[in-house]
Amino acid sequence: VPDYKQALQPHWQKAFQITGETHAADVPIMAGSDPGEFGIIWGFSLHTELQYLVEAGLSEADALRAATLNPARYRDMEDLLGTIEEGKFADLVLLNANPLDDISNTQAIDAVIAHGRVFRREELDILLQRVESYVNSTWAESSSASN
Repeated sequence: VPDYKQALQPHWQKAFQITGETHAADVPIMAGSDPGEFGIIWGFSLHTELQYLVEAGLSEADALRAATLNPARYRDMEDLLGTIEEGKFADLVLLNANPLDDISNTQAIDAVIAHGRVFRREELDILLQRVESYVNSTWAESSSASN
């Protein structure tokens, strides 16, 4: 929404500045979607947040740590989460491009491994189509119910 974005522009500029200064002061930063925030779609919004972290001054590697290792450390669960090592939970996103070269490459998803199951790109696309259809049908039902 253009007016919403324009109204929040000073807030965003200050948030980027504070984030960069916080990172420069070696304060750990964690990435994650805020539930209930206008326009936020959990999971999908993480890609944008990682891009914002890099824009605020974090390296690509630091942005990735903000979404993986730092939350594991915060929860005192480094023995189970946060890195790819033997004995840890193996939920992974496999990419077609290196996010250390460009953080937007986190969106080049080839496959997801979750709870021991592999979801290849074709399966992910089918799941996304089903979700989109469900949302569209729910939206249509709620719109007609309010009329």
